[in-house]
Amino acid sequence: MIGKLNHVAIVVPDLEVAAKSYSTVLGADVSDPVDLPTHGVTTVFVTLPNSKIELLYPLDLNSPVKSFLDRNPNGGIHHICFEVEDIYSARDQLLKEGSRVLGDGEPKEGAHGKPVLFLHPKDFFGTLIELEQV
Repeated sequence: MIGKLNHVAIVVPDLEVAAKSYSTVLGADVSDPVDLPTHGVTTVFVTLPNSKIELLYPLDLNSPVKSFLDRNPNGGIHHICFEVEDIYSARDQLLKEGSRVLGDGEPKEGAHGKPVLFLHPKDFFGTLIELEQV
Protein backbone atom coordinates (compact mmCIF):
# COMPACT_ATOMS: atom_id res chain seq x y z
CA MET A 1 0.00 0.00 0.00
CA ILE A 2 2.57 2.62 1.04
CA GLY A 3 5.17 3.79 -1.40
CA LYS A 4 8.29 5.77 -0.84
CA LEU A 5 8.96 8.09 2.07
CA ASN A 6 7.88 11.55 0.94
CA HIS A 7 9.10 13.59 3.90
CA VAL A 8 9.82 13.79 7.61
CA ALA A 9 8.17 16.78 9.30
CA ILE A 10 9.93 18.64 12.09
CA VAL A 11 8.25 21.30 14.22
CA VAL A 12 10.69 24.14 14.88
CA PRO A 13 10.60 27.02 17.38
CA ASP A 14 11.99 29.53 14.83
CA LEU A 15 11.31 28.82 11.16
CA GLU A 16 13.76 31.42 9.82
CA VAL A 17 16.63 30.14 11.97
CA ALA A 18 15.87 26.51 11.08
CA ALA A 19 15.65 27.21 7.34
CA LYS A 20 18.90 29.17 7.43
CA SER A 21 20.62 26.37 9.32
CA TYR A 22 19.61 23.76 6.75
CA SER A 23 20.62 26.11 3.93
CA THR A 24 23.91 27.54 5.16
CA VAL A 25 25.22 24.97 7.63
CA LEU A 26 24.11 21.83 5.78
CA GLY A 27 24.09 23.28 2.26
CA ALA A 28 20.59 22.04 1.42
CA ASP A 29 18.12 23.43 -1.10
CA VAL A 30 15.48 25.19 1.04
CA SER A 31 12.14 26.54 -0.21
CA ASP A 32 10.54 29.82 0.72
CA PRO A 33 7.99 29.66 3.58
CA VAL A 34 4.41 28.88 2.59
CA ASP A 35 1.40 29.46 4.85
CA LEU A 36 -1.15 26.63 4.89
CA PRO A 37 -4.18 28.09 6.71
CA THR A 38 -6.18 24.85 6.28
CA HIS A 39 -3.56 23.03 8.38
CA GLY A 40 -2.65 25.98 10.64
CA VAL A 41 1.06 25.89 9.76
CA THR A 42 3.77 27.63 7.84
CA THR A 43 6.01 25.18 6.00
CA VAL A 44 9.46 25.18 4.48
CA PHE A 45 10.67 22.20 2.48
CA VAL A 46 14.27 21.04 2.46
CA THR A 47 14.89 19.05 -0.71
CA LEU A 48 17.17 16.02 -0.41
CA PRO A 49 18.28 13.65 -3.19
CA ASN A 50 15.96 10.89 -1.96
CA SER A 51 13.26 12.66 0.09
CA LYS A 52 12.37 15.93 1.81
CA ILE A 53 12.29 17.43 5.27
CA GLU A 54 9.32 19.63 6.09
CA LEU A 55 9.96 22.32 8.68
CA LEU A 56 6.71 23.29 10.44
CA TYR A 57 5.86 26.35 12.47
CA PRO A 58 2.47 27.34 13.96
CA LEU A 59 0.60 29.80 11.75
CA ASP A 60 -1.40 31.09 14.71
CA LEU A 61 -2.37 30.27 18.29
CA ASN A 62 -4.96 27.71 17.12
CA SER A 63 -2.41 25.72 15.13
CA PRO A 64 -2.34 21.97 15.85
CA VAL A 65 1.46 22.14 16.07
CA LYS A 66 1.40 24.88 18.71
CA SER A 67 0.59 22.39 21.47
CA PHE A 68 3.38 20.15 20.15
CA LEU A 69 5.79 23.09 20.41
CA ASP A 70 4.47 23.94 23.90
CA ARG A 71 5.34 20.39 25.02
CA ASN A 72 8.63 20.37 23.08
CA PRO A 73 10.03 23.93 23.16
CA ASN A 74 13.12 22.93 21.17
CA GLY A 75 10.95 21.33 18.47
CA GLY A 76 11.15 17.77 17.21
CA ILE A 77 9.91 15.23 14.71
CA HIS A 78 6.17 15.62 14.24
CA HIS A 79 5.21 13.09 11.55
CA ILE A 80 6.39 11.03 8.63
CA CYS A 81 4.71 11.07 5.23
CA PHE A 82 4.40 8.11 2.88
CA GLU A 83 3.19 8.21 -0.70
CA VAL A 84 0.20 6.15 -1.82
CA GLU A 85 -1.17 5.58 -5.32
CA ASP A 86 -4.84 5.94 -4.36
CA ILE A 87 -5.62 7.70 -1.09
CA TYR A 88 -9.25 6.55 -1.02
CA SER A 89 -8.32 2.91 -1.50
CA ALA A 90 -5.58 3.26 1.15
CA ARG A 91 -8.04 4.88 3.58
CA ASP A 92 -10.66 2.20 3.04
CA GLN A 93 -8.11 -0.58 3.58
CA LEU A 94 -6.78 1.07 6.75
CA LEU A 95 -10.28 1.51 8.16
CA LYS A 96 -11.06 -2.13 7.34
CA GLU A 97 -7.94 -3.14 9.30
CA GLY A 98 -9.07 -1.05 12.30
CA SER A 99 -6.77 1.97 11.90
CA ARG A 100 -8.11 5.41 12.73
CA VAL A 101 -8.02 8.27 10.23
CA LEU A 102 -7.90 11.67 11.91
CA GLY A 103 -10.46 14.38 11.20
CA ASP A 104 -13.56 13.55 9.22
CA GLY A 105 -11.80 10.82 7.23
CA GLU A 106 -11.86 12.80 4.00
CA PRO A 107 -8.59 13.81 2.32
CA LYS A 108 -7.59 17.47 2.48
CA GLU A 109 -5.22 19.33 0.20
CA GLY A 110 -1.68 19.10 1.57
CA ALA A 111 1.42 21.25 1.18
CA HIS A 112 2.14 19.86 -2.29
CA GLY A 113 -1.40 20.51 -3.52
CA LYS A 114 -2.20 16.79 -3.35
CA PRO A 115 -4.74 14.92 -1.18
CA VAL A 116 -3.49 13.89 2.27
CA LEU A 117 -4.78 12.01 5.32
CA PHE A 118 -3.34 11.62 8.80
CA LEU A 119 -3.43 8.37 10.77
CA HIS A 120 -3.74 8.19 14.54
CA PRO A 121 -0.32 7.82 16.20
CA LYS A 122 -1.64 5.30 18.73
CA ASP A 123 -2.25 2.91 15.84
CA PHE A 124 1.36 3.22 14.60
CA PHE A 125 3.54 2.93 17.71
CA GLY A 126 3.39 6.58 18.70
CA THR A 127 4.11 7.95 15.22
CA LEU A 128 1.76 10.34 13.42
CA ILE A 129 1.59 9.16 9.80
CA GLU A 130 0.59 11.28 6.84
CA LEU A 131 -0.42 9.65 3.57
CA GLU A 132 -0.10 11.68 0.36
CA GLN A 133 -1.52 10.61 -2.98
CA VAL A 134 1.04 10.77 -5.78
